[in-house]
Amino acid sequence: MAIFNWFKKARRPAPPSSTQFASVHYQGYDIHPEPLADGGQYRVHGCITQTAGDKKHSHTLIRADLLPSAEQAAELMIAKAKRVIDDHGSQLFP
Repeated sequence: MAIFNWFKKARRPAPPSSTQFASVHYQGYDIHPEPLADGGQYRVHGCITQTAGDKKHSHTLIRADLLPSAEQAAELMIAKAKRVIDDHGSQLFP
């Protein structure tokens, strides 16, 4: 029975992240990291936005990467978003 309880505790989901991470401005885009709690870890997730005139465009970035802390997931999201902007910036919002 002790082993059963041990496995049960190991599968407990991570608490939702109440931490708000600061947006980062990069090459005319705003990056908003929003890590998602997933099975005791945090998934890389967030949005890339751009305001052009009176229109606001948004692109959601979600990856399969899981990290042990929300802070690490937010940092990786910012790095991945910068890479997406560098590689596909002009094609993100047709």
